[in-house]
Amino acid sequence: MNDQIKAVIFDVGGVLIRTVDQSGRRYWEDRLNLPPGGAEAIVLNSPMGYRAQRGEITTEELWDWVGNYLGLGEHLADFRHDFWRGDALDHELLALIREIRPKYKLAIISNASDILLETLKEYGLATEFDLIIGSAYEGIMKPDNAIFERALQRLDCQPLESVFIDDSFANVDAARSIGMKAIHYSVGLDLRTELRAIGVGYPVARVF
Repeated sequence: MNDQIKAVIFDVGGVLIRTVDQSGRRYWEDRLNLPPGGAEAIVLNSPMGYRAQRGEITTEELWDWVGNYLGLGEHLADFRHDFWRGDALDHELLALIREIRPKYKLAIISNASDILLETLKEYGLATEFDLIIGSAYEGIMKPDNAIFERALQRLDCQPLESVFIDDSFANVDAARSIGMKAIHYSVGLDLRTELRAIGVGYPVARVF
C-alpha cells in the first residue's frame, strides 16, 4: 500500500450510477424524431443543461425548458420519468467503496444540477462519502481546475495524495494536469486492480 494516498474521489454519472437501460430514452427519441442520444443531448449537454449544472438555473427550470422546447405539454412528467428510469447503482463499486472507506477519505466531484444530494440519498450513497462536491452548488463544472482544487482543499490533501475516477477523458486529463492521480473509468474496467496499481490498499482477506 502507498501511504501517500489519502483520498479517493469518484464521479457519479457514468461511474457510480450508470444508464444501463436506454429504452426509455429511445422511446421518446423515436416519438419526437430525435436522433439516438438526442434526449441526453438536450437534457444534459445543451446550453440550458450546462446552466443547470453550474447552478445558474434550478432543476425545475431546466425541465420546464425541456418541456417547452420539445412541446411535451402534459407528457413532460412521463418523459422525465423515462429519461431516468434506466439508471442503476453499481453495487460492486459500492462494495469497493465500503471496503476502502476505513483507510481513505472518500469524496464525490460531480457535474450535476441542484438535486445531486437528493439523488445520492435516493441511491443510499450520501452517507458513504466524507465530501460531496456538486457543480451546481459550486458554480463551476469539471474540467475546470478550480473544482478539483476546492475538493483537495476541503479534504486537506495535496494533488499527489489523491486519486480521481471519472468516465470523461477531459476530466481525467484536467485532474492529472494539477498533479492528481486519475483513472479513466469504463464499463468492465477492473477498478480494484487499477487502484491497487496506484497504491490504494485493501484488506488481505475479505470476510463475506
